[in-house]
Amino acid sequence: MSYCSYCKTQPEGSMHRWYHDKVYGRMSKNDNELFGRLLMEISQAGLSWDIVLNKYEGIKSAYSDFDIKKISQYSETDIASLMNNKDVIRHELKIRCAVFNAKKILKIQEEFGTFKAWILENKQNSIENWTKLFKKNFKFVGKEIVNEFLTSNGIIEGAHDKTCPLYTK
Repeated sequence: MSYCSYCKTQPEGSMHRWYHDKVYGRMSKNDNELFGRLLMEISQAGLSWDIVLNKYEGIKSAYSDFDIKKISQYSETDIASLMNNKDVIRHELKIRCAVFNAKKILKIQEEFGTFKAWILENKQNSIENWTKLFKKNFKFVGKEIVNEFLTSNGIIEGAHDKTCPLYTK
């Protein structure tokens, strides 16, 4: 398979290749998966994507398989547990934002049915308007996080090089 330029140098079987082939540029299947991608992008802020991607399974497990309802109910004990878990990014603000953002998504689901429906309803937004919308609703989101979240879900272009076989998918 021909890969995008960022992925060509990655060894076969690496998390980068898995993410490229199976995840990046494709809309998440459900709200929990969508939330997981947002959580991963927030976790990455200020760090190498390698660090976060290599912790993907640990992060997913520690955050209740990205279950929005469960995360929205995390207690101070749960937050303390995450702060001591080497499998996640142990940044208190990012952890607290995950709980806050899960609660906000539940409110979005009440109004729009799903988080995905809310995203699709706003699909035609410019990146500037997306950023404003995300900042209005969520914590720890800026232009880069919003851009990568939307790109990873195929909402905006840029996930794959035009020469990549996955570009047309």
